[in-house]
Amino acid sequence: MSTFAALASSFIDFLTVAIHTILYERGLYPSETFLSAHKYHYAVRQSRHPRVCAWIQAAASAVEAELLKGTIAHVALVIFSPSSEPLERFMFDLSRLPEVPPDEINTPFERVGVPESLSQSTDKGATPSPHVAPPPDLSVNLEEQFRATMARLSTCGSRLSPLPPDCTYTVVIENKRDVPPPIDHPQPWIPVEPRLQSERSKGKRNSAGLDEDDTQGEDWTSDRLASEPGRARTLPIRAVKAGEMIFEVWAEEGKSKNAILAGSSAGHN
Repeated sequence: MSTFAALASSFIDFLTVAIHTILYERGLYPSETFLSAHKYHYAVRQSRHPRVCAWIQAAASAVEAELLKGTIAHVALVIFSPSSEPLERFMFDLSRLPEVPPDEINTPFERVGVPESLSQSTDKGATPSPHVAPPPDLSVNLEEQFRATMARLSTCGSRLSPLPPDCTYTVVIENKRDVPPPIDHPQPWIPVEPRLQSERSKGKRNSAGLDEDDTQGEDWTSDRLASEPGRARTLPIRAVKAGEMIFEVWAEEGKSKNAILAGSSAGHN
């Protein structure tokens, strides 16, 4: 990952796999609609429904477009109850990624602190000094960290309380402070009223029902999407740090989830 464009592409690849994994682990679709796959030398699950795969790919592409503009602070997969109450958020904190102007996303990173003798040893015909350690293989390190993060995500189902049936989900981006909402056309993101939180957010809503016709791109955002879900518990997943790729993943359970589950249990008694 010598450029920011390559870094963004690598993260979006990871995000795509993470979304498939979360949808499976949280039971938003029947388990038989997923197939076994391998990524980062780790067994993962992938939805085999074409429309679900197409939606995830479209959402990931929309995130990548904003990421390359340098506008994103956080990405979240938000899970809603059938009554549109936010129950869980899987957060991806990207605030520590390098800030690169859009016109320099294909410019190689300049790594500070690399010894001059090390850079000279990479010249054609040069003999590396035995006293200089070779640079770490960041691609191997990153794959190891992605694999470890997937392992943690793959066990989140046993560490979070169950979800009620018929939940929906959405992908949300939270912009950095004072960054205006995107105004491109066609527009995959719908801005939320700034008064609802300190940082503007925009979301892309999709029903979890496999029979929903989402091919027309009818995306919307509710007021509740932007509000804090009233966190009852935060579950750390993993922090990733490999070269310029630095981000953190965690899950949040909302207080409304406990109330909904309690009401559901009472209704069955």
